[in-house]
Amino acid sequence: MTRATVVLAEDHPPVAEQIREVLGEEFDVLAVVGHGEALVKAVRRLRPDVVVTDISMPGMDGMQAARELLNDRPALPVVFITVHDDPTLARAALAIGKGYVLKASAGEELTDAVHCVLEDRYFVSSTLGRVESLIR
Repeated sequence: MTRATVVLAEDHPPVAEQIREVLGEEFDVLAVVGHGEALVKAVRRLRPDVVVTDISMPGMDGMQAARELLNDRPALPVVFITVHDDPTLARAALAIGKGYVLKASAGEELTDAVHCVLEDRYFVSSTLGRVESLIR
């Protein structure tokens, strides 16, 4: 069985490395980039199965990059990873992608989130409550 491929966008190198290690246990991480413009370029070039992106990044943020990528590939699974435990931001992100994972719980939840979005299901960090209350 082949492993799903991921492109990761995270603008803080130590955090990016930790997330890459978590993802690398179950997925093939094709690239790690530091901003939205690089994410768009990498995804268009590498065609991963899923995108994991920070929301807050310099220049083009993760939500803008995801919108642009979904114009090209409407079914592309996107997981947002963030420090923001704000239900309003989670709702906005889930109107774009299917996963919303808090960095504080990424070690426990990120691989589950990626598996969920690959199966066309939503995933939200448990501390934010029920998915149904956040999706439109």
